[in-house]
Amino acid sequence: MPKNAFYAQSGGVTAVINASACGVIETARKHPEQIGKVYAGRNGIIGALTEDLIDTSAESDADIAALKHTPSGGFGSCRFKLKSLEDNKREYERLIEVFKAHDIGYFFYNGGGDSADTCYKVSQLSEKMGFPVQAIHVPKTVDNDLPITDNCPGFGSVAKYIAVSTLEASFDVRSMAATSTKIFVIEVMGRHAGWIAAAGALVEDNGIPVVTLFPEVEFDQEKFLAAVKAKVEEHGFCTIVVSEGCHWPDGKFLAEQGTRDSFGHAQLGGAAPVVANMIKEALGYKFHWAVADYLQRAARHLASESDVAQAYALGEAAVQKAVEGKNSIMPTVVRESSNPYKWSIGEAPLSEVANVEKMMPMDFISEDGFGITDACKEYLYPLIKGEAYPPYTDKGMPDYVTLKHVAVPKKLDTFEL
Repeated sequence: MPKNAFYAQSGGVTAVINASACGVIETARKHPEQIGKVYAGRNGIIGALTEDLIDTSAESDADIAALKHTPSGGFGSCRFKLKSLEDNKREYERLIEVFKAHDIGYFFYNGGGDSADTCYKVSQLSEKMGFPVQAIHVPKTVDNDLPITDNCPGFGSVAKYIAVSTLEASFDVRSMAATSTKIFVIEVMGRHAGWIAAAGALVEDNGIPVVTLFPEVEFDQEKFLAAVKAKVEEHGFCTIVVSEGCHWPDGKFLAEQGTRDSFGHAQLGGAAPVVANMIKEALGYKFHWAVADYLQRAARHLASESDVAQAYALGEAAVQKAVEGKNSIMPTVVRESSNPYKWSIGEAPLSEVANVEKMMPMDFISEDGFGITDACKEYLYPLIKGEAYPPYTDKGMPDYVTLKHVAVPKKLDTFEL
């Protein structure tokens, strides 16, 4: 008898996470002899814990296909990190109880590092509890910081959006610099890894003077101001790309607000105004600043073609590998060449993925710490190449899908989080 599957989205959503969902569901529908229904967790793993499941079989083939060009999380996501098995075994046991009650033998968890860790623990515990579940992690994170895989779905599209938006805003500043704004600061996501900031630095290839601040490089105020001053004196203006994770030598973030999110991470947001005002006070230049925030990760209208293709392919591969009997793994992107860009699907054991962050290699950062090298550009350009525009309605808006979200009847007692 075929087992049912459970799929959930975790953490910050992306422009292409739904493409992975589409890959999972469409591929599962091609294997009815091994996979019954695909249930999705409403609001991520919380849906599993509270037995709040969505029956994706109630969604039409056309609506599932439309997920491929629809941004954000089609089933809802959450920032909810399960504690360690030792600290909170009840949550993991609850997951297995729900899986058992609904005859779920496959667990596809679509997320970043924290969800890889959860997936790994579920694969271990389910065996011990006598109800084996094949746990496959589907990679996703705009931060591009998962190990082993060449890149992470979501990153290519956010990199394209930041590169293009930084270029366009820089053209604006360049046209006004003689009598008005000379500094434009854009703040991008990236707590510990500067991959997104690096994408903004690509504008130098279009003649834009740019200074980039990475989490991997300790912030040196004097050196930074000198670099900005030199750019403005030479070009008349300067663009600054600052990662939200940019920090002082003592480790304190420029953007730190003194609050923490539900994962326990420092709540960031505000590096751009800090940097802009620093320049104004020291150099007197008029400025504008922007925080890309949700805009960068939701911008499906400017998604990277390779990113959409890889997001779908990894969802598809997760199901194929599960059907083959694989467990406790993550399908990966393997770069075979950069020019021409060729890639294939590989896999990595979750034991080597969970709780490992991939930072930017230092040979991707220029010697002065404020730019990127040719090696970094060779890595980045293939990931932003190509456009995969969504269809548009006759009113001029993207034709995104909202699913029905038909609930699966509950079988267990209420569970308090």
